[in-house]
Amino acid sequence: MKKLLTGIIVLFLIISCNNDDVNSNDKNWQAIATVENPTLATEFNFRLDNGDLMHTNTTALLNYKPKDGQRIIANYSIIEPTLPASSTIKSNVRLNDAYEILTKGIFKIKPAQQDSIGNNEIEIKSIWVGSDYLNVEFVYLGYNKNHYINLVSDDAKTYTDNKVHLEFRHNANSDYPSSSKWGMASFDLRSLKVNHNPNDSVKMVIHTKEYGTTTDKTYPLTYKFGVPTAAQSAKIISLPFNADNKIQ
Repeated sequence: MKKLLTGIIVLFLIISCNNDDVNSNDKNWQAIATVENPTLATEFNFRLDNGDLMHTNTTALLNYKPKDGQRIIANYSIIEPTLPASSTIKSNVRLNDAYEILTKGIFKIKPAQQDSIGNNEIEIKSIWVGSDYLNVEFVYLGYNKNHYINLVSDDAKTYTDNKVHLEFRHNANSDYPSSSKWGMASFDLRSLKVNHNPNDSVKMVIHTKEYGTTTDKTYPLTYKFGVPTAAQSAKIISLPFNADNKIQ
């Protein structure tokens, strides 16, 4: 996970821009978004989880060229809030700062890969669906090694509840558990749309092995296809001083 921070940021408030938000351009807004930048340009778009498309007219991050599909926590200021109705762009913005979130798809595991994927303990602080992504804020114990985070689909396990069961897996890579580390990941869920009506939804159960438990902890969630997140204004993501970039 790569971080781009112009200073030490202790707290990010994740908000969705609505019509009231764009009435004032003298504020900094912070939100989770997905980069749309197929040409790897310094001027690009990012789409908020409520569906609004923002264009980076200017950026404070010199030569920042995020890859297409990268999930970020964006700190931005609105430069031009009202664009012609024919435009697909909601606002022109200045990107003040960005935190790149570990972004992956769903990993279909095979028996021979169980050890490499790992199943070490972890603590989920927050888990939710935003747009087409499962977002997980988590804490783990580590020291100086890379840790591996995956969302796993295991066909060897069968369930009878007609729900999609996925496993949030952590491989500590035999790291020494000296201190608490913070991390965040977004997983692309669009592969779950296969063989479903575009207006459908999928009920999911996310399994994980958490500290101090003898059985898996489960999180029931619903992924609604093509429905932007209505609001994330009450969700706060803390970026403590020990936010770690050693997760892959």
